Amino acid sequence: MTRKDELNQYLQELQLTWPRQHYEALSEQALKEHWTPTDYLAHLLEGECHRRRENRIQRRIQTARFPVLKTLETFNWSWPKKIDRVHIQDLFRLAFLEKHSNVIFLGGVGLGKTHLATALAHQACLEGHSVLWASTVDMINTLIAAQAAQRLKQELKKYLAPRLLALDEVGYLPIDKQGADLLFQVI
Repeated sequence: MTRKDELNQYLQELQLTWPRQHYEALSEQALKEHWTPTDYLAHLLEGECHRRRENRIQRRIQTARFPVLKTLETFNWSWPKKIDRVHIQDLFRLAFLEKHSNVIFLGGVGLGKTHLATALAHQACLEGHSVLWASTVDMINTLIAAQAAQRLKQELKKYLAPRLLALDEVGYLPIDKQGADLLFQVI
C-alpha cells in the first residue's frame, strides 16, 4: 500500500471529506506559494470546517420544514409604508432568543408577515439555532390527533424542542376550546 493510499484510508476513516477531495491540489498550491506545513494543515482543516458548518446549516433548514425560503434581503420595504424597518432589522440580531422573548408580526393580509417570520427563522438556522416552522392549524390538528391517540406528550416535544418555533397564520381560522388549550400548552 502506498503512502497516498494510506492517507486516503485515514481521511476516509476519520470522515474528513474535504481534505480527502482537496489535499493533492492544495499541496501543489502550498508548494507554489511556499506555505509552511502548519499553513497547509490549516487550509485543509478550514475547508473541512466550512463543509461541516454548511452541512449543519442545511440540516437545520431541512428540519425546520419551511414552505418556501425567504430572506430579509428579498423583503419589499416599499409596502407597507409604515413598517419600522430599523426595529425589524434589529430582530435579525436574534437577541429575543437569548431573552426567551416572543416575536409577533401583526397586520392585515399581504403585508409580509409570513415573509418576515420565515426570514427571521431562516436567520436563526444560519446562526446555529434549531427551528421548526408550522402552520398553527396544522400544529393544532396534529396535537388533537396525538391527544386522541394518547401520544400528546411525545408530539408536544416536537414543538417544544426547537430553539425557535415559528407559527404561521395564528388567528387565520377560528380555534375551538380544545385547540386553544393545546396552542396555549405550546406557547
